[in-house]
Amino acid sequence: MLSEATLMDVLRQGLLASVQISAPILGVGLAVGLAIGLIQALTSIQELTLTFVPKLGAILVAFWMSLGMMTRILEEFFGGRIIPLISGGAS
Repeated sequence: MLSEATLMDVLRQGLLASVQISAPILGVGLAVGLAIGLIQALTSIQELTLTFVPKLGAILVAFWMSLGMMTRILEEFFGGRIIPLISGGAS
């Protein structure tokens, strides 16, 4: 049986892993969106595709570049915490 403390610890580690995985992508999206918003404000160009296409491209590049880190974090979380709990080895 899984104790409440163990469950809370696994949930905390899962939230930390999700923040670590999403931070690079969200950071790049925020930075590109801010830069393009500033350019739009300075030039008075209000085109929706001007914000969407570069932001999508930057997010795809950030995703591709951080894919190894994301995989390592998920492997550590599942291999070190979830799989032992499922198999009943660690609590």
